[in-house]
Amino acid sequence: MRKIGGYAALMTMFAVPALANDTMAELRTGGLAYVRTGDISMAEEKLFISQAEVRVDYLFENTSDKDVESVVAFPMPDIKGDIDSMVDAGNVESDNFLGFTVTQDGKAIIPTLQQRVSVADVDMTDELKAHGVPLLPLSKATMDAVAKLPVDIIEDWTARGLIADDEYDNDGQGMKHHPTPMWTLHTTYWWRTKFPAKARIAVEHRYKPSVGGTVAITFAGDEDYQKQQLQAYRSKYCLDDAFLKTAAKLAVLAEKGGRGYTENWISYVLTTGANWSGPIKHFELTVDKGSPENYISFCGENVKKIGATTFQMTAQDFYPEHDLDILILTAATVN
Repeated sequence: MRKIGGYAALMTMFAVPALANDTMAELRTGGLAYVRTGDISMAEEKLFISQAEVRVDYLFENTSDKDVESVVAFPMPDIKGDIDSMVDAGNVESDNFLGFTVTQDGKAIIPTLQQRVSVADVDMTDELKAHGVPLLPLSKATMDAVAKLPVDIIEDWTARGLIADDEYDNDGQGMKHHPTPMWTLHTTYWWRTKFPAKARIAVEHRYKPSVGGTVAITFAGDEDYQKQQLQAYRSKYCLDDAFLKTAAKLAVLAEKGGRGYTENWISYVLTTGANWSGPIKHFELTVDKGSPENYISFCGENVKKIGATTFQMTAQDFYPEHDLDILILTAATVN
């Protein structure tokens, strides 16, 4: 997607999650991938993105005179264990941490879940399973299982980079050592599907996006870090002058005790749409702002306001060349 210019707009009031250490990173999510074949094209993709939900409706077409069977997959974002993890990873106690669901022609599909873990690109899945340790690195169940490992296993896993030692007081009983998972979890949902000859099938999937953010506006001001942030944001989110002036005004008002605004970020791997044969014949992107009190900027062509809280761009014979990054200035809720 070429960067044509910023698009600033009023967005919805949205409950803001607590962000420790001022910042929480987002996981970059995307759409479906499949085993490439020249017979299957994407007749239509309708993509809807908000802070609460991502919905993608595909219409695939088999242009050949024979049925085609293929594996279709949804690669979930990787989750990396970290002593100071500050990332919105959804429900970290569930394998389906983003709440992914999928249907084909209106019928629910139960996809196969594939999960592996690695450290420095070395597969460690069997090692964890052999000791009964869950694969989700950020979950409490995993932390508890790692803490119960024998001392020799903890020492071995520390040497191999699977865990690291962290020290903190979590129960008011003083500082204690806690072995912390450091591996990366790779998760993919996949299923086999048949594309009938000379026919179209509709595939729809939904999930909750990972939303990163800060507790304040970080790019409006004269401090060196603010100028550096602004330089990065200009190209990443296509900020225009109107959006920048509004952000500066909001930051000043917040400093004077006015209503605060936070940054929220959503990242979407749009280029997965390039996996299919040829361009997307009809592409439609809708972004829901949420409330008239918030603001949004992202890179797009001919974006139009189509509703009180929604903005849309459409394209024919669309070939996604860049991923999509969305910046939302979200108004703090008023009690």
